[in-house]
Amino acid sequence: MNSMIKMLVVDDEPDVEALFTQRFRKEVRDQQVRIHFAFSGEQALQYLRTLDPFDLVLVLSDINMPGMTGLELLGIIRKEFPTLKVMMVTAYGDQSNYDKARELGANDFVTKPVDFADLKARILAMA
Repeated sequence: MNSMIKMLVVDDEPDVEALFTQRFRKEVRDQQVRIHFAFSGEQALQYLRTLDPFDLVLVLSDINMPGMTGLELLGIIRKEFPTLKVMMVTAYGDQSNYDKARELGANDFVTKPVDFADLKARILAMA
């Protein structure tokens, strides 16, 4: 693999950081993936606005968050960072959010509970 995937995981659940860090331990160690975390849509935007957006490949965002929702975040990302890939995390069977996210330009969808083997394959395919 020649390029590292740098991604931002946005979720209001604090245990998500530990979960992703654990599940992607090998990929991080092998420098295939680097993961940053934000715990709200607002925090994600602050982070994105401080870096060269081309330094980041993927935003993986939960849809249901207090304050700014993942859908609102997606809309802003599409305006400010149109080249970023955005993967939305949806609850199982949540068709209306899925349709709205597709309309707003989400690149891909992950359903909770997350199948990490599938997610890794999809993320590594972006490199």
